[in-house]
Amino acid sequence: MAQIITFGCRINTYESEVLKEKLAAVDNLIVINTCAVTGEAERQCRQTIRKLRRENPAARIVVTGCAAQIASQKFASMQEVDLVLGNREKNEIEKFLQTPLTEKTIVGDIFDYDSYDRYLITGFEGRHRAFVQIQQGCDHRCTYCIVPFARGHNRSVPEEDIIRQIKELLHRGFAEICLTGVDACSYRPSFSQLVKHILEQIPELPSLQFGSLDPAAIDEEFIALLAGHQNIHPYFHFSVQSGDNLVLKRMKRRHTRETVIALCAKIRNVRPDAVFGADFICGFPTETEEQFQNTVKLVREAGIGKLHVFPYSERPGTPAALMPQVPVEIRRERARLLRLEGENIND
Repeated sequence: MAQIITFGCRINTYESEVLKEKLAAVDNLIVINTCAVTGEAERQCRQTIRKLRRENPAARIVVTGCAAQIASQKFASMQEVDLVLGNREKNEIEKFLQTPLTEKTIVGDIFDYDSYDRYLITGFEGRHRAFVQIQQGCDHRCTYCIVPFARGHNRSVPEEDIIRQIKELLHRGFAEICLTGVDACSYRPSFSQLVKHILEQIPELPSLQFGSLDPAAIDEEFIALLAGHQNIHPYFHFSVQSGDNLVLKRMKRRHTRETVIALCAKIRNVRPDAVFGADFICGFPTETEEQFQNTVKLVREAGIGKLHVFPYSERPGTPAALMPQVPVEIRRERARLLRLEGENIND
């Protein structure tokens, strides 16, 4: 059986499960599904590749995923690597493994790719919760984010395929289903309508959960669904990133601090059992101490207790990397203080 090493997000976790099932009969193969969200993530991928080669000198090592898509030549130049596949080529990995190749790097233009892998997975090894991919790519351009260039345009999985996948996982014994995507709330034609149809067509679903939600995209229809369906899990995780409106504008986020506070209040009104989590970046370029304190205040005012906090990390190729930078030690200290704030809310 092939060994699959996964870095990064839930989408990578889902896609690695696809790779495990597709490559179950392949021996002496290691596939590294990389992450590109920060330069540090890419460095960790390269470090792991070197370690895997030392431990498995005879194995074939294939590198794919987001870092492979945007930095293919860096990985191809590593003597430890046998083959580099982009994110679109990952979907046809069996073909590239079966055919003798003269190229070490096969990475196409992700923006020319309008499809997705229709493979139906049967489970998630070692997990009680199953992820279901509902869309790929992102049409937004947050100034700190390289992901659109690794994943391409927003493209949605047809509703009937999502329903089939959920039913298959329920049949396999998975009671918790989490909808995930690169930009899940941008599902077309409507994220709320998709959720509604899942609940209508699979009323026996014990627990429907969500990955990261965009505060700017949550509408009144979604709020109404929360009120009417107790099998929607009451944990909601938002991609907030900052509690200061000027910093949010410089990030090119589409919400304001007021949006987040009002959204949490609306959800609590219909689901008093709601628990909130959020992603935050501390020390974004130009962020002042006052602006950071606005983030601390947002956490308190919205009652967000489960925080995923990251000190800002420059990502070459993004507009934010060209902005005036906050010293690294200040970024780290602000991240530490914000994590403590989350812990205080939970106490």
